[in-house]
Parts: sequence; structure tokens; C-alpha cells
Amino acid sequence: MLAQFLKFAAAGAVGTACHYATLVLWVEVLGGRVVPGSLAGFCTGALVNYLIARRWVFASDRPHAAALPRFALVAATGAVLNTAIVAWLNGAGLHYLLAQVVATGAVLAWNFFLNRTWTFTA
Repeated sequence: MLAQFLKFAAAGAVGTACHYATLVLWVEVLGGRVVPGSLAGFCTGALVNYLIARRWVFASDRPHAAALPRFALVAATGAVLNTAIVAWLNGAGLHYLLAQVVATGAVLAWNFFLNRTWTFTA
């Protein structure tokens, strides 16, 4: 399980890079608000993570029609958790990127557990 978690974390790093790039683009370049930018970044990262996790991390042969809705539900609950943490910590005065780091750690554990036990298990 540790090796699988490390693969999940590595795949998550790619998705996280996409998430953070979208967030910074949204806030710094487009002048958007932090919480919607974080949510847009989360969605971008989730799509990248699905593609990598299904094939490389979990080596799942579960059809997309079965796995993708489950992954989407896990991602949606992760998005709510992510957004709540970022909103709470940023609202309390923590810089938005530091708030996002805390949220990322919490959501990583949440998503691994649910994807391992429910999304990609045949």
C-alpha cells in the first residue's frame, strides 16, 4: 500500500502542478477571486489525476463508465473539502498559497483512501 500511495502522490504532484498553475493564472493574471480560482484549479488537476491514477497507480480495468462517475464523486467531495479549507484559512488571514498547501495535504489523504477502496476496485 505504501508503494501505491507514493505512486498516487507522484501522480497527484502532476495534477497539483496543474491545479496551482490554474489558480495562479486565475488570481495573478486574470485578477479573479481566490476561491473560484482554487475550484477551477482543482477541477483541472482532478482530470489529470483521473487519467494517471486509473492507468498507472491502480492499474484498473474498470470501465470508464463505472470508474469515472465514482472518481467524479470522490473529486467533488474533495473539491468541497479543498474549497472549505482554502476559504477558511484565507479568510483567517493566511496567504492563499499557504492555505492551498494545507488543503492539498488533507485532500490527498481523503482521495487516496476513497479511490483505492471504492473508485478503482473491481
